[in-house]
Amino acid sequence: MPKVHKIRKGLNIPLKGEAEKVFSRVDQAEAYAVKPIDFQGLTPKLSVKEGDKVKAGSPLFSNKFRPNVVFTSPVSGEVFMVRRGERRKILEVIVHPDTVQEFEDFGAEQPSQLSREQIIEKMQRAGVWPMVKQRPYGIIANPEEKPKSIHISAFDSAPLSPDLDFAVKDEAEAFQAGIEAIQKLTDGKVNINLNAEYPPSNVFTKVKGVEFNYFSGPHPAGNVGIQIHHIEPIFKGDLIWTVAPLDVIIIGRLFLKGIYDATKIIALTGSEVQRPRYFTVKTGASISNIVSNNLTQPADKLRFISGDVLTGTSIADNGFLGFYDNMVTVIPEGNHYEFLGWASPGINKFSLTRTFLSKLIPDKKFALHTNLNGGERAYVVTGQYDKVLPMNIYPVHLIKAILAKDIDKMESLGIYEVVEEDMALCEYVCTSKTEVQSILREGIDLMIKELGE
Repeated sequence: MPKVHKIRKGLNIPLKGEAEKVFSRVDQAEAYAVKPIDFQGLTPKLSVKEGDKVKAGSPLFSNKFRPNVVFTSPVSGEVFMVRRGERRKILEVIVHPDTVQEFEDFGAEQPSQLSREQIIEKMQRAGVWPMVKQRPYGIIANPEEKPKSIHISAFDSAPLSPDLDFAVKDEAEAFQAGIEAIQKLTDGKVNINLNAEYPPSNVFTKVKGVEFNYFSGPHPAGNVGIQIHHIEPIFKGDLIWTVAPLDVIIIGRLFLKGIYDATKIIALTGSEVQRPRYFTVKTGASISNIVSNNLTQPADKLRFISGDVLTGTSIADNGFLGFYDNMVTVIPEGNHYEFLGWASPGINKFSLTRTFLSKLIPDKKFALHTNLNGGERAYVVTGQYDKVLPMNIYPVHLIKAILAKDIDKMESLGIYEVVEEDMALCEYVCTSKTEVQSILREGIDLMIKELGE
C-alpha cells in the first residue's frame, strides 16, 4: 500500500444528524439560483435580464475582467429575478424552471482527442470552468496559466459531511471522462487523495492516469489544502489547481453528453432534521422542498446552512444551495441565554478541553447551536490553534500579520498555503471569538490587490 499521511492534529466535532445512506427522490425545485457571492474575487457582468428565457447551459453572467469565464443556468426556464444588495451588488440570479428541460448543445467529444485549448474553451462555454480553483488564494483558476499539478480530495472530513464514496457510486464513466479532461490541463500529476481508514470506492481507485495518496486522521484531513501541504507545500510562485469529485463528474458529463447536467447527490444533515438522508438535486436548487415537513421545530428557530457548520453560508429555509456545496445542515439557532452558562456541568456541551463533564462520555453526539457564548475578547496566544491546524505554520502570527497588513510577514508565515476552510477549526476553538476566516480572506484579497493573482 502507498505511504499513508497520518494527520495527528485536528478535531472531529461529534454532531447529531448524520445522513442515512438512503436516496430520496424529490420533485423539481420551485426555483434555482446562481450566486456571484459564491465566487471569491468575482465582479459579475449580467448576460440576461428578468423575463428572459434560458436553457440549461445558457449564460447568466460572466467575469467582467475575464469575459470568457461564464456562469450558466443549471436549468431551462425563465429568469425570474436578479436580486441585488447594497450598492446594487448582484446577490442572486434566480431562474424558474420549465417542466420539460432543454439543454444547450455543446457537442459530445472524447477529451483524449482534444487539445488543452479546446477543453478549456468547451468548459468555459458550458459554465463548468469555475469548478476549477487555484491555490494559492482559493479563487477560480486562470485558464491562461498552467498549474504544476492538480489535486482532488476524494473524501470530506467536515462535521456531518456526505460520504463521497456513496455519492459517486454510479458515476464511474463520467468520473473517468472528467479526469481525462482535467489531465489535459497540466503537464504534472493529477492527484486523487483517499481516506486510508476504510476501502475507498472503485470509482476512485479504478480511475486511470492519476496518482493516489492516502490520508488518515481527524478533520481537516479531508481538506484539499491540508493534503497539498503534506504532499507538495505551496511557496511563492507555485500554482496548484483543485477540483471537487462531484464537479469532476459534471465535467465528465459535459464531454460524454455534450450538455451541462448539473445533477449531483447532496446530504441533508443536522440535529433538527427528522430524516437526514441524501437527495438528488441540481446545483443552485432551492432547499424548500427537501426541508419541508422534515424539521423538528419551526423554521424561525433554526439555522439553515448551505455547506457544513464550520464553513457554510447561512440561508433562508427557501434559500439556494451554494455552487460548491454538497450538503445542507440544519441546527438550532443560538438566540437564547443559558442559565449558569459555562459554569454548568455541560453534559450536553462539547469542548476541545476538559471543561465539561461531557468529556467523560467519548461517543456522545451533540445538538449544538449557534450561540457564541460571549463576545470578542483580547486576542492572545493560547496554543489552541496549533492543536487543530496540521500545518507547519504559525496561525496566530499569520492572523496578526494580516491585521497589521504586513505583506512580507504574511508571505513568510504561510498565507499562500491556506484558505478559510483550512483555518475554520481555529475559529471554532478560539476563546477570543476572533473571526479568523473573514480576517484570512481580507489578507488574501490584499495579496491579490498588491501582488496580483
